[in-house]
Amino acid sequence: MMVPKPASSWARLITTGLLRRPSHPFHASRSTIAPVRFPSSPSCGPFASVLRERQFCSSSSSGDESEDHLDEFLDFPGAKVGFINKIKFTAERPQEPVPCFRVLDDHGRLIKDAYMPEVDKPLAIRMYQNMVTLQVMDTLFFEAQRQGRFSFYLTTFGEEAINIASAAALNNDDMVYAQYREPGVLMWRGFTLKEFANQCFSNVADYGKGRQMPVHYGSAKLNYPTVSSPIGTQLPHAVGAAYAFKMDQKPLCTTTFFGEGASSEGDFHGAMNFAAVLEVPVLFICRNNGFAISTPASEQFKSDGVVAKGHAYGMRSIRVDGNDTLAMYATVKAARKMAVEESRPILIEALTYRVGHHSTSDDSGKYRKGDEMQHWKTMRDPVLRFRRWLEGEGWWDTDAEQKLRSDARNEVISALQSAGSQMKQPLTNLFTDVYDTIPRNLIQQEKELRSTVGRHHEDYPSDVPLY
Repeated sequence: MMVPKPASSWARLITTGLLRRPSHPFHASRSTIAPVRFPSSPSCGPFASVLRERQFCSSSSSGDESEDHLDEFLDFPGAKVGFINKIKFTAERPQEPVPCFRVLDDHGRLIKDAYMPEVDKPLAIRMYQNMVTLQVMDTLFFEAQRQGRFSFYLTTFGEEAINIASAAALNNDDMVYAQYREPGVLMWRGFTLKEFANQCFSNVADYGKGRQMPVHYGSAKLNYPTVSSPIGTQLPHAVGAAYAFKMDQKPLCTTTFFGEGASSEGDFHGAMNFAAVLEVPVLFICRNNGFAISTPASEQFKSDGVVAKGHAYGMRSIRVDGNDTLAMYATVKAARKMAVEESRPILIEALTYRVGHHSTSDDSGKYRKGDEMQHWKTMRDPVLRFRRWLEGEGWWDTDAEQKLRSDARNEVISALQSAGSQMKQPLTNLFTDVYDTIPRNLIQQEKELRSTVGRHHEDYPSDVPLY
């Protein structure tokens, strides 16, 4: 860039288009846009000459003219910025944290003047029934794992509202890229208790053919790609699917769920930037439950939670009470509408608490206080909170509650008994479905395995077919 001569006027830069005066709407909102902060007298860089010219004009002008120049801004390749004449760094985090949207208080009462989503009696009861069924399933499946009936399990205790309310607010044709704590989304879409049990037992009816850990569900029919264990890998996949929806001009969005610990993964940042730049219809729903396994959020990041990261990537964002079923439903419903109609990504941070252990491989009592867990289990339980609202509306009572829990328990027990009695996936499935033609090394490995089983057949499980 050529350095302007001292005699050139600031107006020449405006005339040539390098510098522009903002229109009134931009000027009026300039205070809401965080400018890039530069020292008043930079000595190097591609725009140093322009800023030196600004300094020259200011020093050779009257005070009034210098004041007028505060309205000028430069169209940098990466941002439109105004100018200041003092060094001023942005704060590490805002003075006030981003507020949290909610509709119900902790006792299930509607908050005065709160935004109330359109939820009729049938929808509200269905959501509650799913929340209770999910809670009962988690309880009995957890016990089954402790009995040694299958190898691993994760519960959603304390996060039932995020599961069910989000699913209810989405279109069933929307793709959902979940982590391992969103079985309620599948349940809402019609995945049966027996299908859940089949996957955990890895039996012959398991859609994943026994190749995945328990609770790593998937259903092509229900637009729910199979869960993967590595943290955060589903995030860029969701963005790519949303980009496909955009290119095909389909009125759909993708939704991806993740915990706050996943925001420390590179996949999170790549996915956020990809989604924002390409303006694709994807919802990022973060379950900020306070702990990434045993690591508290305070050791994960210094920002104002996860919602603050949306602003950094130029993404519309909101923080919501994840234990408030109505607030979750309203938020996801509104976010989906914006994502689809405006083709934009939305970040939702749902504040919640993981009441249960991270998994059956974890003892959360080692890193959390018992009274803290008990408080969230009894005082902030999303299921009880929603039930109280239903009762206040006259839509639910004790008799309905007892019948629901009894029926759910019987159905879960029946599903466990049925799935547990079926044969496992055959040994052959260890070597198929990867290559069109099985390579020699895998043929040799299968041969060696079968030889080993033949020599030690007494140690080989009887419910796993050889072919």
